[in-house]
Amino acid sequence: MQARIVSLYRHPVKGFTPERLDRADLAAGACFPCDRLYAVEDGPSGFDPAAPAHISKMKFTVLAKIPAVARARTAFDEASGVLTARAEGRPDFAGDLRAAAGRADFEAWLADLLGDEAQGPLKVIEGPGAHRFMDSRSGYVSIINLASVRDLSAKIGRDLDPLRFRANLYVEGWPAWAENEMTGQTLSVGAAKAAVIKPIVRCAATHVDPTSAERDVDLVKTLFDHYGHMLCGIYLNVTQSGAVGEGDAVFRAQH
Repeated sequence: MQARIVSLYRHPVKGFTPERLDRADLAAGACFPCDRLYAVEDGPSGFDPAAPAHISKMKFTVLAKIPAVARARTAFDEASGVLTARAEGRPDFAGDLRAAAGRADFEAWLADLLGDEAQGPLKVIEGPGAHRFMDSRSGYVSIINLASVRDLSAKIGRDLDPLRFRANLYVEGWPAWAENEMTGQTLSVGAAKAAVIKPIVRCAATHVDPTSAERDVDLVKTLFDHYGHMLCGIYLNVTQSGAVGEGDAVFRAQH
């Protein structure tokens, strides 16, 4: 059973705009490149950069907590560290997230955008070393099976934007929901190999339309009502480094 990669995305700032890539180099034991590198605290999170540990996403400005985050359209330049952001009715922003002044300026721009929806104070934090602000403690790369999204869309009678699920890789070729039975398997993903850690339990972030920034459908309840589970997608841990790109095959690896 073989799939192919249709698209690849990174999310440099947790909760903000997905950025499409043509290819990426996956490293064994590491997160997807430049994914969840930064996060914005909504009030003190308790994160200690000297002893980085997993922190609940609800400590940050994420869609599950603040749908208006989707009103910001962001893009990150990895070479310069400059984040650009725009939102209707607001001045455009550009600032270097590697510098204190740039982070402070983005905090102010975002506070103005979110208003009372944020508890604040807002603070941009960077993952030290290899630490990234992932939802999962062990699954560092995520895959969405587009057939599953289409099946769910058919059940509710409306097209769902797959970007609601904020994955790294989107694939075609597997039957709908086949990914739920892959835990423990090793997959060849382009030139890389990865172990399937577990299916992804979805949260309220999927309720938000990434274009309108509105909570328009309760997908967690919808998943449970139609399938008896709240799963969509799988987490992987890369076991062998390699490049991946659009059109590459994804299939069960031979041991």
